Amino acid sequence: MKRSGSADLPLHYGHVPKWLADRMAKLGLAITESILTEYSKEEMLRRLSDPFWFQSFGAVLGMDWHSSGITTSVLGALKRAINPHSKQLGIYICGGKGNHSRATPAELLRIAAQTGIDGQSLVRCSKLSAKVDNTAIQDGFQLYLHHFIVSDNGHWTVVQQGMDTNSSMARRYHWHSGSLRSFVEEPHTGVCGINQGPILNLTASEADITRNSIMGLVAEDPGRMLNEVQKLLLPRHHEVRAEDVNLKRLGSVLWLSQEQQPADFEELLLLQGVGPRTLQSLTLVSEVIHGTPSRFKDPARFSFAHGGKDGHPFPVPVNVYDETINVLKTAVEKAKLGHTDKTAAIKSLHEIAAKAESNFVPNANFDELIEKERNDSWKYGGRTVYGKSNPPPSKGNSDQLSLF
Repeated sequence: MKRSGSADLPLHYGHVPKWLADRMAKLGLAITESILTEYSKEEMLRRLSDPFWFQSFGAVLGMDWHSSGITTSVLGALKRAINPHSKQLGIYICGGKGNHSRATPAELLRIAAQTGIDGQSLVRCSKLSAKVDNTAIQDGFQLYLHHFIVSDNGHWTVVQQGMDTNSSMARRYHWHSGSLRSFVEEPHTGVCGINQGPILNLTASEADITRNSIMGLVAEDPGRMLNEVQKLLLPRHHEVRAEDVNLKRLGSVLWLSQEQQPADFEELLLLQGVGPRTLQSLTLVSEVIHGTPSRFKDPARFSFAHGGKDGHPFPVPVNVYDETINVLKTAVEKAKLGHTDKTAAIKSLHEIAAKAESNFVPNANFDELIEKERNDSWKYGGRTVYGKSNPPPSKGNSDQLSLF
């Protein structure tokens, strides 16, 4: 068993409007199918257990890049989109927020009856992962959301979130099944998040006597656990700032999306008809599907695919979002029939942008870039929770969108 990591997020309230929630479900399903087709169910579970990838995934889907709502909204969208197709995809999403989280055991037992996997064992894993983060480690965050994602061969990931109303922060915990040895001894190297002083941590090695006594009462046998943990600390500020983004990586994506592309882009001929703004979004989606773990250390960069529902860094370009969904869905459907040209072309977007980074030197136009996206938002059906975008009063922005 590997505890994959945790993330601290500013606590946000509100809801995702239907126009965005529906699109999140469609794009989330298309990305999931792409990963399943190109890689495996196990790889999808591994991605979901990585807090950096999860945050980047949520940003690509149009959620605010650093808020607590990204957890509830992304997993809610995935559950609505994936579960009707679980039999063919081989992945099931259980649980949710509040009362839905308490329904997880019953959901797991139903899935076990359909697939033949060990439901009782999965229920135990679900309960223990929640107990560790909510009770064994008392860090001020009380769980209110628990999702258990399981494949039809019994591998699983847990994504759960706790709330600390005093600090107005939420903390997300990720678990990933691997070689399960123990839930209770040194699941991490320290408490992830803002230092709040001494806490009660019954998973610490120093607490072995107390832990053994407690676990003896419930007939558990503590062992050894892999003790690596990732930490993702996100700032309280809502807007996207230059320090939140790897400008070399973002700049190479914007360079790739320009109309004047290098002559050796033969692979991109298969994407003819896709506009430069959609190409920008597709390149970031390509990275979410095909990128290596080291590519997701700056989740804010992925908000440049489809903006954010609150307008940060810019309104959601609905027309671009829809075109991205259509291109990706078409590629997935063709791949199912054995025609992989479009999926190869989408993969090449990420590869070309990554190669471009070595020689790329960004300029200092980051704030102007965001202003340009906001001014142009109306052209792409820009929309936020506050309404639709309108043309700016005057036009003084350039036609090129760049960091170079």
